[in-house]
Amino acid sequence: MHEKIFENYQPNDRSSLIPLLQDVQNIYGYLPENALRDISDFVGVPLSRVYGVATFYNQFRLTPLGKNIIRVCRGTACHVKNSANILYALENELKIKAGETTRDKQFTLEVVNCIGACSIAPVILVNEDYHGRITVKDIPKILKKYQTIKKTDKAEVTE
Repeated sequence: MHEKIFENYQPNDRSSLIPLLQDVQNIYGYLPENALRDISDFVGVPLSRVYGVATFYNQFRLTPLGKNIIRVCRGTACHVKNSANILYALENELKIKAGETTRDKQFTLEVVNCIGACSIAPVILVNEDYHGRITVKDIPKILKKYQTIKKTDKAEVTE
């Protein structure tokens, strides 16, 4: 599928490296290894350089995202309200660290500098749903809501 992307670019044009990476990630949601090899061959740069660019920029992912993206706010208001404990509880419950995805591909856990919902700190964002003024005790209940949602269902979560 990603070979079709190459039709929009000239072979051996090093300036197309980042746009190619962006296009591939837009299709797959991350940068698969075989696509990185194909980009390396097409652009004419070593695979190590392609990986170097892909790992330098935060926008690129080398692993697929989970069905549910959990963003834990670590901004000042959330920090003061112990968001570190929320992050720790999520890591323990999901058995992953921030930046990782669960084995079953249900959840990806991310840390963000600010979600912009300081008035309801501490806050996490699960997909498009804000969960504010949460405590460590709320974590299992929140996760359960998303574990039972099928991929085709729209998450309607109210707090």
